[in-house]
Amino acid sequence: MSGIIRALALAAVFAVSGGLAHAQQAPGKIHSPILTLDQERLFAESDWGKRAKAHVDSASAALAAENRKLEADLTAEEKALTEKRETMPADEFRAAADAFDARVTEIRRTQDGKARDIGRMLDAERQKFFKAAFPVLGEMLRKRGAVAILDARAIFVSAEAIDVTDDLIAELDAALKSGADQTGADQTGDNARNAPAPGNTTGAGN
Repeated sequence: MSGIIRALALAAVFAVSGGLAHAQQAPGKIHSPILTLDQERLFAESDWGKRAKAHVDSASAALAAENRKLEADLTAEEKALTEKRETMPADEFRAAADAFDARVTEIRRTQDGKARDIGRMLDAERQKFFKAAFPVLGEMLRKRGAVAILDARAIFVSAEAIDVTDDLIAELDAALKSGADQTGADQTGDNARNAPAPGNTTGAGN
C-alpha cells in the first residue's frame, strides 16, 4: 500500500497547499507538514480489517474441515477398492484404479485453486480498504494543515505526536464501518468453501 500513500502525499501538495495558512490544529496536536501512520495497524485494527480477517479465518477453517472429511472418504474408498483387487479381473481393477486416481488429482487441483483464492482474499480486502480510505486520509491532511502522510516504517525516527494512526482508525470506522457493503470478498470466500478438499491419499493403483 506504500504506493497509495506516496500518491496521496504527492496529490496533497497541490490539493491542500493553498489552504495551509488557514488550517485549524486540534488541541494538543503539534503543527507538522508531515504526518505518519502504521499502515498494517491501520488496516488490522479497523472494523474493516477485523471483519475481513474474521471472514478469511472462517473460510480457512471451513476449508480445512472439508479437507479432513474428504481425505477420510477417499481413504475409505481406496481401501475398499484395494480389497477388491484379488477378486476383480486385472483390466477392470486397473480401469477402476485409474479412474480413482484421476478423480483424486482433479479434486486436489480444484481445491488448491480455492485455497489460493482464500489466500488472496485478505490482500484484496486491504486494497479495497485503502482505496476507500483515500478521501478520509485527504481530509486528515486538510484538518492538520499537513502536506503528506508517510508510512512510519519508512522513517528512521519521528515524534509520536505526528502519528495519526489511532485518529485515522476512529475516523475510518465512522466513515466506512466494516466495509461489508463495499466489497464482494465474502462471496469469494463462500465459493471457496464450496469446493472439495484434497486428500493426502495415494492412488489405489500405486
